[in-house]
Amino acid sequence: MPREVISTPEAPEYPSYSQAVKVSNTIYVAGTVGVDVVTGKLAGPTIQEQTRQSLLNCQAILRAGGAELSDAVMVHTLLLRPEDADGVNEVFDEFFPDVRPPRCVSKLGVDRPGILVSIAMVVATD
Repeated sequence: MPREVISTPEAPEYPSYSQAVKVSNTIYVAGTVGVDVVTGKLAGPTIQEQTRQSLLNCQAILRAGGAELSDAVMVHTLLLRPEDADGVNEVFDEFFPDVRPPRCVSKLGVDRPGILVSIAMVVATD
């Protein structure tokens, strides 16, 4: 099955992997952090700021692939500090007010200075 690499300058780009790949009607979004591409810096020091920016980055990637956050069928949240889960939930409620996709949470395995959250997702389009 052919794969289409999805890339947009509206989200952080990574030298060692793609932002997302689309196979058939499914988009696989790589772990995406809360870096604001305009400034090149983390959106802020709080879990809420970084989660919000991470979801905005995921949204930009999905739009480049012809999808929306509402098409998410699975979201994987990686947290530096598991106790930040309530702050993540607060922001997820803003982005997913009606249809809440299944989620799992893991501990962020790679400690990169200042990064509190990384979000990956699987999305199905029509």
